Amino acid sequence: MTTTYSGPARLILVDGACISGMASLSTNQRGGLNGWGGTFRPDEITTDLRNAVQGLQLELPYDRVGTVAVTGIRKLLATQVLVSLEGRGPTPF
Repeated sequence: MTTTYSGPARLILVDGACISGMASLSTNQRGGLNGWGGTFRPDEITTDLRNAVQGLQLELPYDRVGTVAVTGIRKLLATQVLVSLEGRGPTPF
């Protein structure tokens, strides 16, 4: 069974900086492994976000937090990017 979340989220960088945006997440079962991941569309693009890779936290409403790693950043429009995330550990949704 796949569980999904789509809505507001905050990406918390290693230095504690927070970037608000919208997340679209789902669980995936590949080869018996229960993983999760998805995408994050930040409200603003910062240099810190471009350089972020590991040790990040994704905070969802109601203080639910999951650890994520950035697996890619794709430009959508001149002012928007889509960040691909891979979850680490328990699913926060």
